[in-house]
Amino acid sequence: MHRARGPASTGRGRCPGYHVGCSSPSATTATTSTRPMQFRPCIDLHKGKVKQIVGSTLSDLEKGGNAKELLTNFVASESPSHYAELYSSDGLYGGHMILLSKDAETQRVAREALRDFPNTLQVGGGVDARNAGSYLDDGASHVIVTSSVFKNGELQLDRLETLSSVVGRERLVLDLSCRRREAGGDYYVVTDRWQKFASLKVDQDSLAHLSEYCCEFLIHGVDVEGKQLGIDEDLVRLLGDYSPIPATYAGGVRTLQDMELIKGLGRGMVDATVGSALDIFGGTLPYKEVVNWHRNEQVGAGRTS
Repeated sequence: MHRARGPASTGRGRCPGYHVGCSSPSATTATTSTRPMQFRPCIDLHKGKVKQIVGSTLSDLEKGGNAKELLTNFVASESPSHYAELYSSDGLYGGHMILLSKDAETQRVAREALRDFPNTLQVGGGVDARNAGSYLDDGASHVIVTSSVFKNGELQLDRLETLSSVVGRERLVLDLSCRRREAGGDYYVVTDRWQKFASLKVDQDSLAHLSEYCCEFLIHGVDVEGKQLGIDEDLVRLLGDYSPIPATYAGGVRTLQDMELIKGLGRGMVDATVGSALDIFGGTLPYKEVVNWHRNEQVGAGRTS
């Protein structure tokens, strides 16, 4: 396997600089009118395999969960390095690779992909202050953190501050994947494989405060993720209105019309991930069409990926 010609590795603590997410909150807000929306690809790893799983059905099988409850849309025969090579060759950076299980094979193939195609992917899943640096050293552009900065449903700000200090704000992405407790209600962060509600509400105040510790947000609309039922418009609108730094939204995208809808609601601050709907993951939406859409967005804004 050859190594892709991605952005050169810049070493731990410095951002590769291929997207606006490395800016400060104030600088990013000032550039939203010209910032093009981006397609952010993904790789979900479970038991060493690339899969598309309905995230809301995940449970900690190591702690007695029932494997029959796990709803899987797709299992790939290719390795994560295959997808990393594909994304890199198409000029797609800032995508996320999420480790959904803690086994040795998942670690092995994930780190292989990071080393083969450095600075192509962000990595999340079990990231904390002890192991974050090793992922960056292996080639991750950023690390993504969620559950390790929460305890018993409460945000542990000291843990977030420590992690931000260890890896640098410009290399840290905070996962605020969320869902509503009740129809029409507020959005609350969910942790531990999206099984537990945290007390943290996703709103203008929390987005502004937390943006001081990270350079991007990753936010799955958990109620629609993996179901190809359309996007959570209210959540995308909230992010477009109030996020002071770029946010990557994932959940329910099934057509290019959904991408256009996110572009309008996101107001230059929201990028999008497409998973189960893509033909490379068993869906019907051609991956190449999404890549071409992404390229047209960059050209239209006077940028290239």
